[in-house]
Amino acid sequence: MKYAIIIPDGCADEPQPGLGNQTPLQAARLPNMDAIVRQGVCGRSNNVPQPLTPASDVATLSLFGYDPLQVYTGRAPLETVALGIELGPQDWAIRCNLVNIVDGKMKDFTAGHINNADGARLMPTIQEKLGGATPGGRLEFFQGVQYRNILVFRAPVQPAPFGKETKTQPPHDIPDQPIEGYLPQGPGSELLRQLMQASIPLLAGHPVNRERIARGEKPATQIWLWGQGISPTVEKYAKTYGPQGAIISAVDLVRGTGMLIGWKRIDSPGATGYFDTDYAAKGRTGIEALKSHDVVCVHVEAPDEASHEGKADEKILALERIDEHIVGPLHAALKTYGDYRILVSPDHRTPLRTRSHAYGAVPFAICGTGISSKGQNSYDEVVAAASDLEFDPGWKLMKWFLGK
Repeated sequence: MKYAIIIPDGCADEPQPGLGNQTPLQAARLPNMDAIVRQGVCGRSNNVPQPLTPASDVATLSLFGYDPLQVYTGRAPLETVALGIELGPQDWAIRCNLVNIVDGKMKDFTAGHINNADGARLMPTIQEKLGGATPGGRLEFFQGVQYRNILVFRAPVQPAPFGKETKTQPPHDIPDQPIEGYLPQGPGSELLRQLMQASIPLLAGHPVNRERIARGEKPATQIWLWGQGISPTVEKYAKTYGPQGAIISAVDLVRGTGMLIGWKRIDSPGATGYFDTDYAAKGRTGIEALKSHDVVCVHVEAPDEASHEGKADEKILALERIDEHIVGPLHAALKTYGDYRILVSPDHRTPLRTRSHAYGAVPFAICGTGISSKGQNSYDEVVAAASDLEFDPGWKLMKWFLGK
């Protein structure tokens, strides 16, 4: 049996007045996703149990079949896996965004979607000036992809100052809002605040920012620290469920989560984690991966990015490209192997109205061997809400999808 999973990140949404009170899934032309529903089923799953924060780290673990209440330790440790950063038993990983803050407000959590080249010139300055020895340990900054970077607090002798009571805020959940009420709180927060504040003068006159301003681009005004955690321990997917898997994503968090559970990381050419990603290349990469893997997961970040920017048109366009270049070709390729199943599902909801992640069930579509049609016609939130097929908690969907 061959399996494919396609994740249109954050695509679940609310009815939009500008779309005739339709959701983006309803407004988009999605013949291949709709065909999966007509041939199989559309249901819903709740991938983010409270009190955990609705985000891709928690939701992706659920979607991959793991109970986040049992295995989740934080977002940043998942990303360190993709970056090849090893954590000691007392080390803490912390997500380090390059952001654009103006007049005390979070204007852009991506610093204008800063590119890798600019990030590669900024992060060494951060490491040189802010890294190194600190009371109780050592600070190490690592460049990631675009605005997404990592800080590691090495604690070789005594535990780091952070704990479960340390509270930080994802910057993508406070668009255009004052940051004052969202700064780190609890154990270790003073250090995080000091580092964030100290980064402001370092970046203010940096040549990279001067060049970005001259080009009409947003500068990276400071770092934003959040998503802290220790290294997680999970049982490998193949041991838990049987099949061998592969993960295709441009986002360190998602591919790191896949690698953590033992899936092979496969990089697709032209994958950017943004609107300009090469959808067709991702489809081709997924088809090639089917030759040597039982489960192939293709993740696309673009719908989520569109919601964070409040761009309904970009969200619809991203969904249509996923449908045409990934879902359709992968479904056709799966059929050549005989027995197969295909799953399309976002990880979490990201409403355009709030431009941030949200709690709540998301729609999924599944068809293939052993799945009987329920007579549904389209892949969207309304059809899913009316379905009698629901998984709450959402991590139980994986076992059903695999037919276990």
